[in-house]
Amino acid sequence: MKTYTMRRSEIPLRDEWDVIVVGGGPAGCTAAAAAAREGAKTLLIEATGSLGGMGTSGLVPAWCPFSDHEKMIYRGLARKVFEALKAQMPHVPQDALDWVPIEPEKLKVIYDDLVRGAGVTVLFLTQLGSVETDDKGRIRALITAGKNGLQAMHAKVYVDCTGDGDVAAWAGAEYLKGDTATGELMPATHCFNLGNVDEYAYVNGPLLHANNKNSPIFDILRSGKYPQIPDSHICNNIIAPRTVGFNAGHLWDVDNTDAFSVSEALMNGRKLAAVYRDALADALPAAFGSSFVAATGALMGIRETRRITGDYVLSAQDYIRRASFDDEICRNSYFIDIHGTEKEEKQEGGKREEIKRYGPGESHGIPYRCLTPRGLINVLVAGRSISCEREVQGSVRVMPVCLAMGEAAGIAAAHAASAPGHDVHAVDVIALRRRLREEGAYLPEPAADAAERAASAGTSTGGVRYH
Repeated sequence: MKTYTMRRSEIPLRDEWDVIVVGGGPAGCTAAAAAAREGAKTLLIEATGSLGGMGTSGLVPAWCPFSDHEKMIYRGLARKVFEALKAQMPHVPQDALDWVPIEPEKLKVIYDDLVRGAGVTVLFLTQLGSVETDDKGRIRALITAGKNGLQAMHAKVYVDCTGDGDVAAWAGAEYLKGDTATGELMPATHCFNLGNVDEYAYVNGPLLHANNKNSPIFDILRSGKYPQIPDSHICNNIIAPRTVGFNAGHLWDVDNTDAFSVSEALMNGRKLAAVYRDALADALPAAFGSSFVAATGALMGIRETRRITGDYVLSAQDYIRRASFDDEICRNSYFIDIHGTEKEEKQEGGKREEIKRYGPGESHGIPYRCLTPRGLINVLVAGRSISCEREVQGSVRVMPVCLAMGEAAGIAAAHAASAPGHDVHAVDVIALRRRLREEGAYLPEPAADAAERAASAGTSTGGVRYH
């Protein structure tokens, strides 16, 4: 690639922050709110014009489960966000915990109120351009680009909630990306909303999800009329009156760390949404005959890119044995949800699961050490790019888990910012866990029967469909 040497110049420096959080998705919102709640002067930088990431700009139509099939386990700020939205959606039962629909415009305001109420300063429409470091693993400043031009932002501690691990990776952190053998990434999905849907016909018609072997999606695929529809993946929920949100189809070979790749995918995704509308109107005219594409996601639905290597790498064996850790900052019970290659997803039944799902009441811990990048001093990572094996990333990448991880990262960042050296690896995890519990987090003491449960846990090659 050709290079261009920039003219040496000075840019404005903003250095009044204790903590800077980059990325305003679920993890970034709770990280910023928690850091500010601890007394840290906190800046939240977001590339788009709204907070919430995939649940708002990305139009993901439902939360992944908040329960372990017995009780809610993503609590603290995660619970506040979840319950605040549910209270504004009268068609959702107030005791519902799993696969609860999301109305994105309401959720945007909930996140706004969360961070502003905590005293966070938010900077929208601002891109991270570069990360300035010293030779000892310490970030000196972030270079951002926005309507104010180039600016340098300095803080004592930085929290990377970009999803792609941009801050940590650009600061020199080790990372893995995609399949360790092939480098292949999970496919993306461009979510969309259909408006003017006949709710009665939709609710009383056949279940569209591919878990239903009689789903109309299979008739659509067999008809050959809509070859653009790639596979049977079609999650959907009523998100507002006469409006159904769709997390449907796959787009392969999309790399969110490559702006050209994502740009192409967004254009392809918008075209695909229109094809789904026509196919559903054809297959289910009573429900979708008068529908229209009301919105497509401003963000591409990215499932994986980088996994930053931390002080601990959460493994598939940790997941299988329902591991507990002395420094765990949350529990997780979501299944190993890896979307497959084009060949795997297009085969009958889609990609097969390889690790058995948890039973009621089962979960595993996520250690604080998964949030601390190896070799960097004043940086934390929260969200889908934490330190873990690929199989586990297929579980910890979803929004309820990210909300919980973000709150822990925010508290830890504030504590590190107030300590000499601002070393995130030196945070007192006992104090961190105490603060999390005080704010309502679910952090049970390590189970005495962990060995027995680990012995009974196993693997399965059953054909349960991925979501």
